[in-house]
Amino acid sequence: MSLADELLADLEEMAEQGDIAEFNDEQDNELDTIEDVAMDIDVKFDSVKSIAKLRDGEQLRSIMARIKCYQESSQKRVALGPVESDPVYQLIVEANNISVEIDNEISIIHKFVRDHYQERFPELESLVPTPLEYMKTVMVLGNNLEKAKNNEELQEILTSAVIMVVSVSASTTQGSELSQEDLGTVMEACQMAFDLNESKSQILTYVESQMSFIAPNLSIIVGASTAAKIMGAAGGLTNLSKMPSCNILLLGAQKKTLSGFSSTTLLPHTGFIYYSELCQAMQPDLRKKAARLIAGKVTLAARVDSFHESPTGDIGTKFKEEIDGKFEKLTEPPPVKKTKALPAPIDGGRKKRGGRRYRKMKERLGMTEFRKAANRMTFGEIEDDAYQEDLGFSLGQVKKTGTGRIRGPQVDNKTQVKISKSLQRQLQKQQMHGGRSTVKGRETSGTASSVAFTPLQGLEIFNPNAAEKKVAEANAKYFSATTGFQKVKNEAR
Repeated sequence: MSLADELLADLEEMAEQGDIAEFNDEQDNELDTIEDVAMDIDVKFDSVKSIAKLRDGEQLRSIMARIKCYQESSQKRVALGPVESDPVYQLIVEANNISVEIDNEISIIHKFVRDHYQERFPELESLVPTPLEYMKTVMVLGNNLEKAKNNEELQEILTSAVIMVVSVSASTTQGSELSQEDLGTVMEACQMAFDLNESKSQILTYVESQMSFIAPNLSIIVGASTAAKIMGAAGGLTNLSKMPSCNILLLGAQKKTLSGFSSTTLLPHTGFIYYSELCQAMQPDLRKKAARLIAGKVTLAARVDSFHESPTGDIGTKFKEEIDGKFEKLTEPPPVKKTKALPAPIDGGRKKRGGRRYRKMKERLGMTEFRKAANRMTFGEIEDDAYQEDLGFSLGQVKKTGTGRIRGPQVDNKTQVKISKSLQRQLQKQQMHGGRSTVKGRETSGTASSVAFTPLQGLEIFNPNAAEKKVAEANAKYFSATTGFQKVKNEAR
């Protein structure tokens, strides 16, 4: 951007600022000519009739007259055609709608009374938050706050704890007395609220008597009285069917304060369903769970009734049986603990039973004669095995005794075949008369000679087995297994 362009841009900005300044000067000149208007709005009305017109209105008067007419007539009504076209159903819907308007009207009147009476007792608003209780307290006290002590009328309205707090606050309040005109306006507003509440009670009584016609399933579950209160608080059956169960559970909940006292006795989230007979029949620790269960079934029953699917109440009866079954499940005692068996002891292997199969297995897996001979060692002799020097392994007596068989049969003495005595004699004679060539009990080869050199005769022939044969004959005489008892003669006689 060149220097000339920057200069042109600065001139344009200065021109714009000059125009804005001229425009602001013109606006200031115009605003000077406007006159100041007071902004203070008086929100305090002189009479309650200027803001609350429902009590004296034509709508409430017409509904109350029709309700009175139907109550006086003893004619039994039969539902023909669609329920929406029935005049009684239309009246019930209008009555439910106007009961909601009555609650709104009472709230407006409560605000009117509170704005006018706070000049006399400003602390009463926080001590008694409920609209009707507040206005009843105002009617009893008036300008004379000393009536709060030992007042029987006030004891019927408030609890003893709240009365004590109200009496203490009344003695220390900074409010001033109201004029007779203002006090009369407050009393008139309170009386209007009481008249509206009376009309609402009559409407709810009539709706309760007709609940078996408009909401049979809902009435079977929670009763006609509670069903009428729920419908009135929801603004009709259609509005009730559109609400979730968590919101239906809160219908009729009251805001309570104990003004500094303990709040352990307060029960939050408790409405018409919680204080119904069905829920109060449960144990105190199970009532909240029961109320949630009832609210879920009430939601379903309201949707069924809004579509007029079960005019005889069969679905409501089914829901009621399900609720009773779940209540029984909640209240039943816990199951008895079963006696658990002790675990199996950790013992070693037990001695197994013998048998032919077990003996065969031992013979097949038993130690061979070769291995037994290898495990034996001769005392006082040095082993000449090559394996001993290299690996520390010795063959023991394998080379000294044995037949040379690698694996011999295992002989069990219990199953061994017995040799007869005649066979034993024959074997003994064979051992005595020959069968092997030995010198002094040692094994000799077959080339051993019977010729010996003597110093007397030189060469001499002798029998090398003579001495051994003599010893065998002597042993056979006394120690043979086939020889009987020997008779010894006594030569001393």
